[in-house]
Amino acid sequence: MPAQILIVDDDPAQRRLLEAAAVALGLEVVVLSDGRAALERLAAPDGGRFDAMILDLVLPELDGIGVLERLSRTGRTLPVIVQVAQGGTDQAASAIRAGATDFLVTPTSPERIEVSIRNALRLGALEKEQARSRRAAGDTLTFDDLVTTSPAMARVVQLGLRAAGSPMPILLEGESGTGRERIARAIHGSGDRKSKPFVAVSCGMLAPGLLDATLFGLQTGPAARHPGKLQQAQGGTLFLYGIGDLPLDVQARLLRALQEGEIEPVGAKRPLRIDIRLIAATDHDLIDRIRQGLFREDLYYRLNVFPIRVPPLRDRREDIPDLVQQFAARFASEQGKRSLRGIAPEALDLLRSQAWPGNVRQLENAVFRAVALADGPMLTPADFPQIASRHEAIPSAPVAIESNAVIPFDRPRLSDAPPTALAPQGDATIAAVDAGGDVRPLAEIEAEVIRLALDRYRGRMATVARKLGIGRSTLYRKLKELGIAETGEKSGAGKIAAE
Repeated sequence: MPAQILIVDDDPAQRRLLEAAAVALGLEVVVLSDGRAALERLAAPDGGRFDAMILDLVLPELDGIGVLERLSRTGRTLPVIVQVAQGGTDQAASAIRAGATDFLVTPTSPERIEVSIRNALRLGALEKEQARSRRAAGDTLTFDDLVTTSPAMARVVQLGLRAAGSPMPILLEGESGTGRERIARAIHGSGDRKSKPFVAVSCGMLAPGLLDATLFGLQTGPAARHPGKLQQAQGGTLFLYGIGDLPLDVQARLLRALQEGEIEPVGAKRPLRIDIRLIAATDHDLIDRIRQGLFREDLYYRLNVFPIRVPPLRDRREDIPDLVQQFAARFASEQGKRSLRGIAPEALDLLRSQAWPGNVRQLENAVFRAVALADGPMLTPADFPQIASRHEAIPSAPVAIESNAVIPFDRPRLSDAPPTALAPQGDATIAAVDAGGDVRPLAEIEAEVIRLALDRYRGRMATVARKLGIGRSTLYRKLKELGIAETGEKSGAGKIAAE
């Protein structure tokens, strides 16, 4: 979805200036006039939807410094731009010490406001990605960390949340590279075992003898007292990737461990009790493996209690823009390419047109190479040479792209899904003549077309402008001239008024 920004200022004129600058960037805006209301909004269940806040330091009841000092109590972290009057550098320094990320000296220009907002959103996106990486490394990843807007993945998330609250085994089915380990980690991080270990084992990467010792452990020989992965996952989650590649004898031992809740390490004098949640993943058709005598039927039914099929990327293309944004923001930061700020629509269309047999993993690798190749401020089709060379629709010469058409990496966005995925279509016909047979005024037809685009693309102004083939500044001017924004249409301004 478009980035959302919270503006807190008791001066109506300054609020309008800040609001206009944010809307011009295609952002959704909520405007408040006092500090206590801002804290209450941020502490609400949906308070995490804000990506940045512009905060005046002089407010009634609770001033800006007070808001910054109490912000941590809401459990929210977000970049904060504070406003100070001329000569208020001491106040600005105090605000920075209290947690603000930038400051504006009023009065200031819309251009300066836009620069501060862009910087804050870029910082926020990077901090969120770093936090997501830390949660993944610390086994505290949740479903909120998954990048998805597609209906196909919404079903996966729904099932995963239900599975997280249950101790039963889970079977993740789907192609390689679809992100099944990330889903397994989200299930673990969303359940009551999240404080315990998450242990992952690739069943197809180890020799049979080594796999047996890796899973169940050794009590004799040079590696005596070596605990297996089942012991290491005690109280937590064991994730077995490529479960269809397990040798039959290891399958038998695993089945007994699941049924009896105990294992017998090689050389052990007595069985050891285990308490684990098992999540298995496979890209094989296990029924076919059973028919071929390669997989135990009793183990299959033990694992298949709660199956979740993860769709391939080609069946959830709506996720591609947000995945690209996430990958590119991370790689640009890691490679020190601070000037790289977005991706051209033509490049994004190129990525969305691919089949991606390697799924999310292949897309991630493609974006990594593109960021490494990029020399300019945006990714273009030329930065994806291996893909562009196979794509007939891509011209041989570089495409000239207006800077205001760039899809930025510094904010979350709703993928530009086909219109049928965005809104009910209904009758999209616009009449050129009225009931009396006379040609309708051009302004009426133009207003109707704009209203149709606003409704179809859910008021996402950057997308509406691009689909209409006009600049955003032209779109906002037409909204004002035609009286659309003032009548409560679902434009950026209408959304602000609705708040």
